[in-house]
Amino acid sequence: MERKKYLVVTAGGTGTRMGAAVPKQFLELDGVPILRRTIEVFLKAVPDIQVITVLPEGHVAYWRQYCLQANFVCPQRLVKGGFTRFHSVKNALKYVPDGALVAVQDGVRPLVSVDKVRELFKAAESAPAVIPVMPVTDTLKVLEKRGGVLAATGETVDRSRIYGAQTPQVFQSEALKAAYTLQFDTSFTDDASVAERHGLALTFLPGERFNLKITTPEDLILARAIIDSSLRSE
Repeated sequence: MERKKYLVVTAGGTGTRMGAAVPKQFLELDGVPILRRTIEVFLKAVPDIQVITVLPEGHVAYWRQYCLQANFVCPQRLVKGGFTRFHSVKNALKYVPDGALVAVQDGVRPLVSVDKVRELFKAAESAPAVIPVMPVTDTLKVLEKRGGVLAATGETVDRSRIYGAQTPQVFQSEALKAAYTLQFDTSFTDDASVAERHGLALTFLPGERFNLKITTPEDLILARAIIDSSLRSE
C-alpha cells in the first residue's frame, strides 16, 4: 500500500543575509513569493500532499493573511519555528504520522523540478532516507588562519569524492521521527546528518544544478534569471 505523503517546508529563518525588509522566503520571484513557489512545486507533483509550513513566530499571521488575500488555496498546518532548523523540523514532525513519507524542503529552494520531487518520493517507498546530491566542481583548498592571513595546510582534498547535499530530503516518517529523538548537536546541518547519526542508511540520488538555496541577493538575481529563461523557452 502506498504511503501518504507529507511536506515539511522550513521557512523559519529571518533572512538577515538578504538585507531585505521581510524574510527572504517572502520575497517575490516574477511576482510570486519564494515560499509559495516552493510549495506549489510539491502541489503539482503530489496534489494530495499534506503541507506543514514552519514559519518565524512573528510572521505566522503575515503568511496567513497573504494566503487569504492572494487566494492561495493550500490547506496548511502552520508551525512556529524553533531556535535552530533542527528544532523547527522537530516541531513539525509532531504532526506527521508513522507509516507516511515526509519530504523536508528548504522554503527558499523554489526551483526544484516536479519530476525530481516525484523521483525522490518513489525511491523513498523502498528506502528509509533519500538524499539528492550534486558533485562539487570547484577545486577545494584546505586553509587555516596564521596571524590573520590565510595559508595552505598542505592537505589535499579529492574533489571526486565530495558532493553537496540538497533538499528535498525524503524519509519514511517513522525513521525520521526516531532520528529526531536525538539530542541537538551543532553538527546537525540537515536532516540527513540527523538520520545518519541515528544509524539510518542513506540512499543518494542525483540532484539538480538549478535547485539553488536562495540566501543572498546574488542568489535572488540568479533565480530570477533562471525563471525568466524558462518562461522564454516555453
